[in-house]
Amino acid sequence: MNALVPPKARLSIEVVHDLVCPWCFLGQRRLLRTLRRRPDLLFSITWRPFLLNPDMPRAGMPRADYVVRKFGGEERARRLYSSITEIGEAEGLFFRFDRIRRTPSSVDAHRLVRWATGFGRGAEMVEALFSAHFTDGRDIGELSVLVAVAFACGLNGAAAQAFLLSDAEVEMVHGENLRAHRLGINGVPCFVIGSRNAIAGAQEPEVIERLLDVAVVEAMEE
Repeated sequence: MNALVPPKARLSIEVVHDLVCPWCFLGQRRLLRTLRRRPDLLFSITWRPFLLNPDMPRAGMPRADYVVRKFGGEERARRLYSSITEIGEAEGLFFRFDRIRRTPSSVDAHRLVRWATGFGRGAEMVEALFSAHFTDGRDIGELSVLVAVAFACGLNGAAAQAFLLSDAEVEMVHGENLRAHRLGINGVPCFVIGSRNAIAGAQEPEVIERLLDVAVVEAMEE
């Protein structure tokens, strides 16, 4: 090892997110873009579940019914979706809310991320599930869709199906959601960097980078 090369800072990053949250898709993309331009850092990402709709039936509900319950009507939802669609295009994200016919429960999708993480495919699974839901309009609460996404991520489809048909990690998802609320996290995305520093919202890369710099200084002082 070259003694003149400074060691890379090691940071742990927790991403508290919900896979049915468009701002989380945007925030995740901005975080990863920021990290790619920081080769001076070594980092590990933990994907932590959050449930924006904890009372959502496991089978989900028709999108039209959800929009009325969540936003009070189609017109307000259209304005909000138009705004995030425009912002997303700048990040290379193509939101197609018009393709979404059902709003799913995200419990099983979160479980699948946890399962995929065990094979080193957590980040790929998160990206694939966001894209399946927000770009392709697929129901990520549906077993066959989840299995297909797992297979597309290079994982064993039959093993993914067997896992999803079990109750494994269901309590974990609800426990993580409760943990987030106890920590004062009431909205997502939320990024916890270095266990001490947290920032909420789909922040611009420059904001995320400043938080990374603060976490690096603290890590070097320990």
